[in-house]
Amino acid sequence: MQLTDLTMLELAAKLAAGEVSSEEATRASLARIQQVDPKVRAFLRVDEAGALAAARASDVRRKSGSPASALDGVPLGLKDIFLTEGVETTAGSRILEGFVPPYDATVVRLLKEAGLPLVGKLNMDEFAMGSSNESSAFFPCHNPWDVSRTPGGSSGGSAAAVAAREVFGALGTDTGGSIRQPAALTNTVGLKPTYGRVSRFGVIAFASSLDQPGPMTRTVADAAALLQVIARPDARDATSADAPVPDYSADLEAGVRGLKLGVPREYFTEGMDPEVEAAVREALREYERLGATLVDVSLPHTKYALATYYLIAPAEASSNLARYDGVRFGLRAKDARSLRDVYALTREQGFGAEVKRRIMLGTFALSSGYYDAHYLRAQKVRTLIREDFTRAFQQVDALLSPTSPVPAFKLGEKVEDPLSMYLMDIYTLPCNLAGLPGLSVPCGFTKAGLPVGLQILGRPFDEAGLLRIARAYEREHDFFRRSAPL
Repeated sequence: MQLTDLTMLELAAKLAAGEVSSEEATRASLARIQQVDPKVRAFLRVDEAGALAAARASDVRRKSGSPASALDGVPLGLKDIFLTEGVETTAGSRILEGFVPPYDATVVRLLKEAGLPLVGKLNMDEFAMGSSNESSAFFPCHNPWDVSRTPGGSSGGSAAAVAAREVFGALGTDTGGSIRQPAALTNTVGLKPTYGRVSRFGVIAFASSLDQPGPMTRTVADAAALLQVIARPDARDATSADAPVPDYSADLEAGVRGLKLGVPREYFTEGMDPEVEAAVREALREYERLGATLVDVSLPHTKYALATYYLIAPAEASSNLARYDGVRFGLRAKDARSLRDVYALTREQGFGAEVKRRIMLGTFALSSGYYDAHYLRAQKVRTLIREDFTRAFQQVDALLSPTSPVPAFKLGEKVEDPLSMYLMDIYTLPCNLAGLPGLSVPCGFTKAGLPVGLQILGRPFDEAGLLRIARAYEREHDFFRRSAPL
């Protein structure tokens, strides 16, 4: 077994025992990036000097018997949406090319305080707007399980880097499924925490009422350990929840016997890939064998979720992205002859097609005469969607569904058809609208060797319950031990 084949907790155990150093692990990670990233293209930039300096500092702490945390010395990757002091941060957009933040996002600061070397910044759809990583302004990321296919998005670089063994874990963000969908397409675990559980301070905003950072790892136990580091109330984020943070690893092995798991009928619809449905339904039977009771439930307003999301998210994006005008951040058009030209040309040259599409959609939804008809009505439907989940959780402990309706699709297959691309998030985005936690855990492969993910949705702030349910299934299988054929 190569050093990079270890999970985060396996590496942490070897670091604690003195069997390997953080510098060795970080150099192994950097070597793996050099070996496979020309095919995967998960990284936008690698911070070799910064990662090695952090690794050496970790080794000093370990030798002195004072590690900063259980994960001290475990190398990690970051989606390029988290502000990192002194390291260029672009959110996958030309308009932020050259922007070097003067401070760290809260989650970045917490990772540094916990002693994790940060290897580099990972590819993503521009401003997290996409489901395939193809709207990255720089280059698309490839799925390690089949490099002719997408790893999903928008956190596709994070998922691909973990799946390709380039890093031991990563952070992504999830606005409509951007952690869970790429996790499902790459045989990795992706956890979208409850809205407010993890600080958004220093995370470049797409849709402020939906965005949420979370861990992307090879195993459920790794996701629990990483969430433990970043789940903190934060006074610098007005939407951060001042809720108690439990020990996420305490009940991981408690199993599912006696639990009631809901199966929403609206999540098993026509158009789902037959092999995806077969893998998910086999996972449901596995939960019954493990002692859980499956309960048929209905979430009747799910059919409005896609339309609701594509009114609210673009509306918030059109407001958030107004700040990129050529004056304060990144790109400024060089051929502008007036201030008006600076605004118009910078945005014309700096934003990609998908970002422009969503800004226009959002601006229209918020414009005078249309606000009540579109945006306000969407917010009312959002409340109905949230109430559906509240009623369901009066009957069951969690909900099970497919994460994605299809396995990884070919690069270029959907770029000319935005609606088809938007449908890739049809099972994940209702969770964001309701502010709930959601997790994707690997549940098999298609005959072509493409990963399939099972989605688990839970009550607000019940991430521990989701991790326990996911772990019960994971320990019956060896999916996380399989390596992508790079």
